Amino acid sequence: MADTKKHDERHVISKRRGNGELRREVWVDSTGNVTRYNLAYINHDLHQGDNGRVIGYDNAHGYHHRHYFSHVEPVAFISFEDIEVQFETDWTALRSKA
Repeated sequence: MADTKKHDERHVISKRRGNGELRREVWVDSTGNVTRYNLAYINHDLHQGDNGRVIGYDNAHGYHHRHYFSHVEPVAFISFEDIEVQFETDWTALRSKA
């Protein structure tokens, strides 16, 4: 059985609040385990590379990794919940700099 896309969320951030959008895509298998994910903060005004992805975490291409202003690096995978915390931490830190 194919994986099911459980979450496909897009939250637009107004210019007044920093601009851009937050994306959250999560696929699960028949038992509810996360098999694929994509978490991203996209802001073409802040970064034009990597399709505007400023910060992102995903497990495409066979490994868990982080995007930060076009720099891609592997990340240790403990759990999907841990990845969400890492993404939120990066996003919060970036917002506090703005």
